[in-house]
Amino acid sequence: MNDRLQNAMLGALVADAVSMPVHWYYDRNALDRDYPNLETYQAPKNPHPDSILWRSKYTPRNKDADILHEQAKYWGQKGVHYHQFLPAGDNTVNFLLGAQLYRSTVATGKYDPDAWLEIYINSLRTPGWHADTYLEEYHRAFFDNLARGKKPAECGIKDIHIGGLTPVPFLLAALDAIGETSLDADLPTVEAHLALTHHGSEIASTGRAFTRMLHALASGTDLRAAIIENASECVSEGQLDTWAQFEDRDVVGRYLTTACYLPDSFTASLYLAWKYHDDFSAGVIANARCGGDNAHRGAVVGALLAAANDIPEQWLKNLKSMERLRCDTLKPTF
Repeated sequence: MNDRLQNAMLGALVADAVSMPVHWYYDRNALDRDYPNLETYQAPKNPHPDSILWRSKYTPRNKDADILHEQAKYWGQKGVHYHQFLPAGDNTVNFLLGAQLYRSTVATGKYDPDAWLEIYINSLRTPGWHADTYLEEYHRAFFDNLARGKKPAECGIKDIHIGGLTPVPFLLAALDAIGETSLDADLPTVEAHLALTHHGSEIASTGRAFTRMLHALASGTDLRAAIIENASECVSEGQLDTWAQFEDRDVVGRYLTTACYLPDSFTASLYLAWKYHDDFSAGVIANARCGGDNAHRGAVVGALLAAANDIPEQWLKNLKSMERLRCDTLKPTF
């Protein structure tokens, strides 16, 4: 197996777990107040000052579309943390799905999109499969479409959130693990997989760029070279060098969005990977401290930095998903 692709998957998990307690904090003063020493895994705290659960709604059309389960009672309340029940070092639901994608592909020795959709559907329909309180719009729309009678492969929606890129490092690591990886083969596979839940040119183009970067890193290309060679439509070397002289919160907040929307959020991820190209820990901590959709930016930042650098042992030692990845059954352990 290619160590750099396997490391990219682990780096994505670490970056998400670091960001989890401060995920979707847009008030950075509140972030600093609530988590003043954000240099290790931490558990989330209530109240979350920027939570939108008080105005979020999801009413399942039938029992098969019930994906909130026991978490539904927290919707409509103010101050509820999106990940309130996760312990320090745990992963949010999109990354748990990524781990499940990896394990199911390796366990069966092949990637099958129809089989994956069945696993995805059964996982979110199972009470207690994950402990997140909030589920993104694309999950809710998918299951609403399913409840309306659409075929699973037709339930995805147009979506421009960076969370849609989360599966990329997991799928590439899985294809590498079963010995079926090459750039030419992986590009259409990744694009088709992302389209199962996320439609649109933004997710397709950034997914291709992300895939090309990880393959370049797997072949030994320097991280900064991999970014410039494969993301020229997003950002230039001169712009990245200029931004690297500024404070992170000025770049991600003033020049680039802290929010989830592509392609700007992808560019923000590339900026952080560029600036911290030789320091994995500094990069994932900086990403978390920028707030906003840092967990999903972490799929890009963590994967790129881990493919180019070693991950310090303390991050892996305390990462809850390490055991999930080792599990030899399709049922994750929580």
